[in-house]
Amino acid sequence: MIEQLPAPSDKVLAFKLSGKLHDEDYKNFVPVIDSAAQTGKVRLLAQFHDFQGWSPMAMWDDIKFATTHCTKFDRIALVGDKAWEKWMAKVCAPFTMAKIQYFDASEIDKAWVWLQEA
Repeated sequence: MIEQLPAPSDKVLAFKLSGKLHDEDYKNFVPVIDSAAQTGKVRLLAQFHDFQGWSPMAMWDDIKFATTHCTKFDRIALVGDKAWEKWMAKVCAPFTMAKIQYFDASEIDKAWVWLQEA
């Protein structure tokens, strides 16, 4: 499930990703990103909570999303509490022009500060 979270501005988007992601999640998530990116680059906070990965179709959706949206982000903060989520931040880096930083779940306030820096 991808749930949009409140954010401090229309150029910072935040989402909580939990459970297993499915195709339907991307059908709702991608238009929100596209709408926000119409007037420039977006900053993104992705908070992983009890995240269990992707269904096969959602994995394909994620790959398509990464390749078609790689220039739409300025900064991406990944927030989680698992070693593989931290590793994912490193794996994603070559597929986007955005600055990516991983924050432990206990550091979510630092993630928000980092996203709002000039």
